[in-house]
Amino acid sequence: MKYRFALRADTLKGSEIREILKLTELPEIISFAGGLPAPELFPVETITQLTNKILTEEGQLALQYGSTDGLPLLRQIIANERMALAGVTTTADNILITSGSQQGIDFCARIFLNDGDYVICEDPSYLGALGVFNTYHAKYLPIPMDDDGMIIEELEKTLQAYPQAKVIYTIPDFQNPTGRTMSIERRKQLAKLAAKYQVVVMEDNPYGELIFEGKRNPAIKSFDQDGWVIYMGSFSKTFCPGYRIGWTCADQELINKFILLKQTTDLQSSTIAQREIAYYMRDNSLDEHIQEIIKVYKARRDLMLDSIAQYFPAAIKYTYPLGGLFTWVELKSEIDTAALLLEALKENVAFVPGAAFFPNGGHRNFLRLNYSNMADERIVEGIKRLGKVIQRYYE
Repeated sequence: MKYRFALRADTLKGSEIREILKLTELPEIISFAGGLPAPELFPVETITQLTNKILTEEGQLALQYGSTDGLPLLRQIIANERMALAGVTTTADNILITSGSQQGIDFCARIFLNDGDYVICEDPSYLGALGVFNTYHAKYLPIPMDDDGMIIEELEKTLQAYPQAKVIYTIPDFQNPTGRTMSIERRKQLAKLAAKYQVVVMEDNPYGELIFEGKRNPAIKSFDQDGWVIYMGSFSKTFCPGYRIGWTCADQELINKFILLKQTTDLQSSTIAQREIAYYMRDNSLDEHIQEIIKVYKARRDLMLDSIAQYFPAAIKYTYPLGGLFTWVELKSEIDTAALLLEALKENVAFVPGAAFFPNGGHRNFLRLNYSNMADERIVEGIKRLGKVIQRYYE
């Protein structure tokens, strides 16, 4: 068949992570590949009771269409609680409920990007966002990072050299894939640069509440005086990913644009899912639930990093994430982690090769490891197996 596809259809490619996850469905594979929350922490029993109550008492409303912007109660709770925890003072009118924060990324791209526009982002950056930007044939202006996140001096040089750049995309808290966290001072500077150069900041923040050590940093949006920062949050990592419920918080003019776009995309996010999340937060403490998640993930991070120190070559480098789901490993430059993965799979262990996270390619000697989804004994055994494979390149 010779279908006459749109040009953007040529940019559609399978996610490298999703393809790897197909392999890791085999029970014998110890997978550090996905960004999956721990399913044993989902509050299934409470949700079952809550769903039954909703269907019994207001089933007709819960199963009917709802408003495009989202359930008013859910938007109000997000504004009063989740955004307040990020240091952002806002109202329900500035919140749009989306189908995960991924839809917020897609909407930003559709609203702001023409084909061939410049996108500024961290180097490396989140695969899912790059996949969205690629459909608009984006040209990337990657900004190097250090342990405090995106290097602001390099960002300003780029903004000066490319004033036509449309958006800055960043994951400031426990970044995917590196696990790094942007410092408070850099968040302030980034908000100032956005206003100075009149460029939109897409603040993608699905991990910010999963902080293991210290206090949560205020969101970049909290320093936004003129409406240049768009904040995207999600319940996928702090509650249950299967609901696919996230939100976008932005200036009223932008939210109105987002609502119009959502009307043409999917009309609304799931009515019953919004109710279940809103009523859960109304009747229970999401903060207490998140503390249970943090306790488990912190222990698994510590166990993974201890195992890396024991079983990996001493010469390798890896990040020490203060929260979130990932650590980022750098091997010596001549190692191609895509080839390494094939060898690791023979040992029944999987990870994500790092090259796909770099917007302009290269850097094939990195890999991303997830610690949230594996039980303790499988973390130790998986790192031991992977270390055995990596050691061959260092002997």
